[in-house]
Amino acid sequence: MEKVVVDASVVVKWFIDEEDSDKALKIRDRYVNGEIMIIAPELLPYEVLNALRYSGVFSIDEIKEASVALSNYGIEMYPLLENLAEKTVEISMETNITVYDSAYVALAYLMDTVLYTADESLIRRVKGDYGKHVTHISDVS
Repeated sequence: MEKVVVDASVVVKWFIDEEDSDKALKIRDRYVNGEIMIIAPELLPYEVLNALRYSGVFSIDEIKEASVALSNYGIEMYPLLENLAEKTVEISMETNITVYDSAYVALAYLMDTVLYTADESLIRRVKGDYGKHVTHISDVS
Protein backbone atom coordinates (compact mmCIF):
# COMPACT_ATOMS: atom_id res chain seq x y z
CA MET A 1 0.00 0.00 0.00
CA GLU A 2 1.25 3.47 -0.87
CA LYS A 3 2.43 5.54 2.09
CA VAL A 4 2.21 9.33 2.05
CA VAL A 5 3.36 11.94 4.54
CA VAL A 6 1.08 14.83 5.47
CA ASP A 7 2.10 17.80 7.55
CA ALA A 8 0.03 19.82 9.98
CA SER A 9 -0.93 22.37 7.32
CA VAL A 10 -2.88 19.60 5.57
CA VAL A 11 -4.41 17.95 8.63
CA VAL A 12 -5.65 21.30 9.98
CA LYS A 13 -7.73 21.51 6.80
CA TRP A 14 -9.62 18.42 7.97
CA PHE A 15 -11.01 20.56 10.79
CA ILE A 16 -11.10 24.09 9.32
CA ASP A 17 -12.75 24.86 6.01
CA GLU A 18 -10.20 26.92 4.09
CA GLU A 19 -8.47 26.97 0.71
CA ASP A 20 -7.66 23.42 -0.48
CA SER A 21 -9.62 21.77 2.35
CA ASP A 22 -11.34 19.70 -0.34
CA LYS A 23 -7.94 18.35 -1.42
CA ALA A 24 -6.92 17.59 2.17
CA LEU A 25 -10.21 15.79 2.72
CA LYS A 26 -9.57 13.68 -0.40
CA ILE A 27 -6.32 12.47 1.13
CA ARG A 28 -8.07 11.77 4.43
CA ASP A 29 -10.88 9.88 2.67
CA ARG A 30 -8.41 7.80 0.64
CA TYR A 31 -6.74 6.88 3.93
CA VAL A 32 -10.02 6.04 5.70
CA ASN A 33 -11.05 3.92 2.69
CA GLY A 34 -7.80 1.94 2.88
CA GLU A 35 -6.40 3.21 -0.42
CA ILE A 36 -3.28 4.80 1.13
CA MET A 37 -1.45 4.85 4.44
CA ILE A 38 -0.73 8.20 6.09
CA ILE A 39 2.50 8.54 8.05
CA ALA A 40 3.98 11.49 9.92
CA PRO A 41 6.56 12.47 12.52
CA GLU A 42 5.26 12.24 16.09
CA LEU A 43 5.05 16.03 16.29
CA LEU A 44 2.01 16.12 13.99
CA PRO A 45 -0.70 16.12 16.70
CA TYR A 46 1.08 18.85 18.66
CA GLU A 47 1.25 21.10 15.61
CA VAL A 48 -2.34 20.43 14.56
CA LEU A 49 -3.79 21.03 18.02
CA ASN A 50 -1.68 24.16 18.42
CA ALA A 51 -2.99 25.51 15.12
CA LEU A 52 -6.58 24.73 16.12
CA ARG A 53 -6.04 26.37 19.52
CA TYR A 54 -4.74 29.61 17.98
CA SER A 55 -7.26 29.66 15.12
CA GLY A 56 -9.83 31.26 17.40
CA VAL A 57 -12.49 29.02 15.89
CA PHE A 58 -12.74 26.24 18.47
CA SER A 59 -13.76 25.92 22.11
CA ILE A 60 -11.72 23.90 24.58
CA ASP A 61 -14.12 20.97 24.26
CA GLU A 62 -13.95 21.07 20.46
CA ILE A 63 -10.15 20.97 20.54
CA LYS A 64 -10.33 18.05 22.95
CA GLU A 65 -12.66 16.30 20.49
CA ALA A 66 -10.21 17.02 17.69
CA SER A 67 -7.40 15.46 19.73
CA VAL A 68 -9.48 12.29 20.14
CA ALA A 69 -10.30 12.28 16.42
CA LEU A 70 -6.61 12.61 15.54
CA SER A 71 -5.78 9.69 17.77
CA ASN A 72 -8.62 7.60 16.34
CA TYR A 73 -7.36 8.07 12.79
CA GLY A 74 -4.43 5.85 13.74
CA ILE A 75 -1.88 7.68 11.63
CA GLU A 76 1.45 5.85 11.76
CA MET A 77 3.75 8.14 13.74
CA TYR A 78 7.55 8.08 13.65
CA PRO A 79 9.71 9.25 16.56
CA LEU A 80 12.60 11.60 15.91
CA LEU A 81 15.29 8.96 16.42
CA GLU A 82 18.28 7.53 14.57
CA ASN A 83 18.13 7.98 10.76
CA LEU A 84 15.07 10.23 10.91
CA ALA A 85 16.73 12.51 13.46
CA GLU A 86 19.97 12.69 11.49
CA LYS A 87 18.26 13.37 8.16
CA THR A 88 15.98 15.96 9.80
CA VAL A 89 18.94 17.94 11.10
CA GLU A 90 20.77 17.62 7.77
CA ILE A 91 17.79 18.92 5.80
CA SER A 92 17.19 21.74 8.26
CA MET A 93 20.77 22.95 8.02
CA GLU A 94 21.04 22.54 4.22
CA THR A 95 17.74 24.23 3.39
CA ASN A 96 17.47 26.70 6.28
CA ILE A 97 14.01 25.48 7.31
CA THR A 98 12.82 24.62 10.80
CA VAL A 99 13.55 21.27 12.37
CA TYR A 100 9.78 20.82 12.59
CA ASP A 101 9.28 21.16 8.83
CA SER A 102 12.44 19.20 8.13
CA ALA A 103 11.08 16.20 10.04
CA TYR A 104 8.25 15.84 7.52
CA VAL A 105 10.58 16.27 4.54
CA ALA A 106 13.06 13.80 6.02
CA LEU A 107 10.38 11.17 6.58
CA ALA A 108 9.14 11.50 3.00
CA TYR A 109 12.73 11.34 1.74
CA LEU A 110 13.66 8.28 3.81
CA MET A 111 10.44 6.45 2.93
CA ASP A 112 10.81 7.49 -0.75
CA THR A 113 7.32 8.90 -0.86
CA VAL A 114 5.57 12.25 -1.12
CA LEU A 115 4.95 14.88 1.53
CA TYR A 116 1.73 16.79 0.98
CA THR A 117 1.80 20.31 2.39
CA ALA A 118 -0.04 23.61 2.06
CA ASP A 119 3.10 25.48 3.12
CA GLU A 120 4.21 27.36 0.01
CA SER A 121 7.29 28.72 1.75
CA LEU A 122 8.44 25.19 2.51
CA ILE A 123 8.01 24.18 -1.11
CA ARG A 124 10.04 27.18 -2.31
CA ARG A 125 12.91 26.44 0.09
CA VAL A 126 13.24 22.67 -0.41
CA LYS A 127 14.98 21.87 -3.69
CA GLY A 128 16.88 19.06 -5.36
CA ASP A 129 16.58 15.50 -4.07
CA TYR A 130 14.50 16.67 -1.13
CA GLY A 131 12.22 18.88 -3.18
CA LYS A 132 11.07 16.07 -5.44
CA HIS A 133 9.37 14.54 -2.38
CA VAL A 134 7.36 17.67 -1.53
CA THR A 135 4.05 18.43 -3.25
CA HIS A 136 1.54 21.20 -2.68
CA ILE A 137 -1.85 19.95 -1.54
CA SER A 138 -3.50 21.75 -4.48
CA ASP A 139 -1.90 19.16 -6.78
CA VAL A 140 -3.98 16.32 -5.30
CA SER A 141 -6.36 14.93 -7.90
